[in-house]
Amino acid sequence: MKEILIYLFNHHTLSKTEAKAVMIDLAQNKFNESEVISFITVFLMRTITLEELTGFREALLQLAKPIDLGTKDLVDIVGTGGDGKNTFNISTLASFIVAGTGQKVAKQGNYGASSISGSSNVLEKLGYQFKDNSEDLKTDLEKGNICFLHAPLFHPALKSVAPLRKQLGLKTFFNILGPLVNPARPDFTMIGVANLEIARVYQYLLQKQKSEFMIVHALNGYDEISLTGDTKIFSKTGEKIYSAEDLKFKNISPESIFGGETKEDAAKLFINILEGNGTEEQNSVVLSNASIALENTGKYGSYDDCLELAKESLENGKALQSLKSIIK
Repeated sequence: MKEILIYLFNHHTLSKTEAKAVMIDLAQNKFNESEVISFITVFLMRTITLEELTGFREALLQLAKPIDLGTKDLVDIVGTGGDGKNTFNISTLASFIVAGTGQKVAKQGNYGASSISGSSNVLEKLGYQFKDNSEDLKTDLEKGNICFLHAPLFHPALKSVAPLRKQLGLKTFFNILGPLVNPARPDFTMIGVANLEIARVYQYLLQKQKSEFMIVHALNGYDEISLTGDTKIFSKTGEKIYSAEDLKFKNISPESIFGGETKEDAAKLFINILEGNGTEEQNSVVLSNASIALENTGKYGSYDDCLELAKESLENGKALQSLKSIIK
């Protein structure tokens, strides 16, 4: 690792092959804690390159615990995290709304490293038990149209660096990698990013694959559609800026989507919204994200059609039922 660090400290970048080799060694715990932190710090100082991201991703997918859910007709809604906005768990709520429409969802998530409550934190608080095998995940998928993949159970590299990421408490390149390495390999992915530069790198990478994608970036720095300002959305067909009005909602304040101070706050907020007691602003933001994710599949008509499906899922308790059906 010493030679790699010197190379990187001299402002060089890694090739895809080099990046893949380093990630494999890291997953196999070949480096000590100081070396790993130094390596992570390099990517806090500069943006990850397309070659590096591709190599890291290939390594994680190669090392990932394989699963077979019997279908790839799956949606994942995920954000990089680390935007510093401390919103409630919008993408996870949107996932349950999508599941409530009948569209199957394979949601990957993790504990919050730089936020109070990641998707794994909130679901664990609500009583969900993480699954690590295809059979149990398929059962959840059949019962609730959704299964949840706690990333460390499937990615040894993520598990080995989890304590260091928590100690740092900063957004690292692992935040950027997470949305790209869902072992279920879903056909439809909606990824939220807080940084326009990273959105471009994602776009270049994802254009090369067959599956459909949408990259969502709120221009005021959120890694999701926040409705606090305009949103840029990238897809295979190009890119477009959407106002809250374009998405059939009003602009809202940052305070209205605050996620609380504790994991308990996050869990209470989460269930409150699914039970139909969310504020207009809270409902608006989860519905807009769910509707865009549904539109990305190309199966449910226009955005307006998808919005109606999402509203029905939330208002008629179907999203709540999806959650209840996978919690014993």
